[in-house]
Amino acid sequence: MPITKLSDLADPELNPCLVIKVGSSLLVDDDGVRTVWLNGLVGEISEARRRGQNVIVVSSGSVALGARTLGLDKGGRGSLADAQASAAVGQIALSGMWAQLLGNHGLTAAQMLVTLMDLEDRRRYLNITATIERLLDAGVVPVINENDSITTQELRFGDNDRLAARVAQAAGASSVLLMSDIDGLYDRHPKEPGATRLEVVKGITPEIKAMASTESNSGMGSGGMVSKLQAVEIAAIAGACVVIGNGFHERPVERVMGSRDEAGVGTLFLPRRRRGASKPGARKVWLGGRLRTKGKIIIDDGAMKALIHEGASLLAKGVIDVDGRFRRGDPVSIVNSEGTVVANGLSEYDAKEIHAIRRLHSNEQQTVLGYAPRSSVVHRDLMSIKYVPPVA
Repeated sequence: MPITKLSDLADPELNPCLVIKVGSSLLVDDDGVRTVWLNGLVGEISEARRRGQNVIVVSSGSVALGARTLGLDKGGRGSLADAQASAAVGQIALSGMWAQLLGNHGLTAAQMLVTLMDLEDRRRYLNITATIERLLDAGVVPVINENDSITTQELRFGDNDRLAARVAQAAGASSVLLMSDIDGLYDRHPKEPGATRLEVVKGITPEIKAMASTESNSGMGSGGMVSKLQAVEIAAIAGACVVIGNGFHERPVERVMGSRDEAGVGTLFLPRRRRGASKPGARKVWLGGRLRTKGKIIIDDGAMKALIHEGASLLAKGVIDVDGRFRRGDPVSIVNSEGTVVANGLSEYDAKEIHAIRRLHSNEQQTVLGYAPRSSVVHRDLMSIKYVPPVA
């Protein structure tokens, strides 16, 4: 049975592995580390472990902690050098804090620092998957953060919402809890009169995206509601649900999941699959969750329908144009004429070759290429569909 409501998150049969993302503003305030709150959260993690659930923590906070130690203004984000130095100093404190508090409950913590490219590269992604799997088998609580001491702006996740979703993919987790400074997704900005929180959302539609705000109420975090919805889309590729909930409460996990006497408070995002589609394999999950590709292949509506509804490979006849420089085997985005990403995949041709054979039938391609054409531009076995059309 799939997860359908917030209370299902506490059921180890429905939710055997939970990723909890903790934002900087939850860990650190103007007075320093929010120790009392953090102790309460660790207690809830211990309770989840006793229920039989694996827990992975994706924790921000290294830059904020390091900036306090170094006495840097702007939370350590005044410059890239400040952020990297703050992260290098703060990560020691952050990992030590988690290890000590989890240890107080008889739990062992493991630190994992990753970069965007660690999860974009297939071999390194598999190494991360294997490490997480072994740690969970040993009863360890992995504490994962982006390695901000070495990443640069163009080669980073930018926030831990998307990192948490990618970690969930790698770990095969069933759910992601994004603890933030807001109770969930509202139908308009929550400060506006009459704003209503959505309890359950099935699939990210243009209407849902229009409700998102790029603002972060605290000003300390680097993400907003837009990045959280992007995390929802990433997690959905692997069939994982995502919950957005407010962490600024005692026992925040229980507040989100609900208790015997009270309903949960948050927004539950359920993955929506194409009708008749099976759960994608591990390679397709990795492909679909990539945040960086080498280029784009623009396709027509007929090709889009064939990919989505028929599970077909992408043929040159359906290609309108190519954008970017890439070679055979490189990851590419397949987009429609409006710019919507339909799928990610591995190209069977260089960009120049696809440009040369676009709109051509297979029996016309050999003359252009000088050799017998391959069966497709992107094969369906090396493609992950990302776009789910709205239900009519």
